[in-house]
Amino acid sequence: MVESFEKEWYVLQTYSGYENKVKNDLIQRAQSMGMEDYIFRVEVPTEHVTEEKNGKIKESDENVFPGYVLVEMVMTDESWYIVRNSPNVTGFVGSHGAGSKPAPLLPEEIAAILKSMGKSIRTTDLDVEVGDSVRIIEGAFANMTGEVTELDEERQKIKVNIEMFGRETSAELDFDQVDSLL
Repeated sequence: MVESFEKEWYVLQTYSGYENKVKNDLIQRAQSMGMEDYIFRVEVPTEHVTEEKNGKIKESDENVFPGYVLVEMVMTDESWYIVRNSPNVTGFVGSHGAGSKPAPLLPEEIAAILKSMGKSIRTTDLDVEVGDSVRIIEGAFANMTGEVTELDEERQKIKVNIEMFGRETSAELDFDQVDSLL
């Protein structure tokens, strides 16, 4: 089997209704089996839904792709085996069976899915702390610099104070919209 040493996103097929259990199990298995360098992020694509029922407004998060989980990983024989044989996982999408490795998602596909969830592709490789200066590389404030005031690792968001029109303004950005100034 051909192994890739690049982390890429793959789609797992699971039993419907077990997506969050699979996510939690994969994270625990990666930690307990020392696979944190091969299995990075596990996401269940959801969208926030507001509906009115019996005159009451109900807000909830619904799975965008019921029965599917996204996993960012380096595809090796060992990582493939651990993920494929996790409880409630029925297989990888894009695998032809008989032990064949699946095809990863295209970068634009995963970018669109994560962006719709309010998350970014970049993870912890943004090495900044509150008080550090960053350069904005994308969006309305591109090519401006500012000071980090807040980091939200869970949502992959960063708040930066920038100077506009002689006043300090706060901007909330995705991790992949900034680079550290070192």
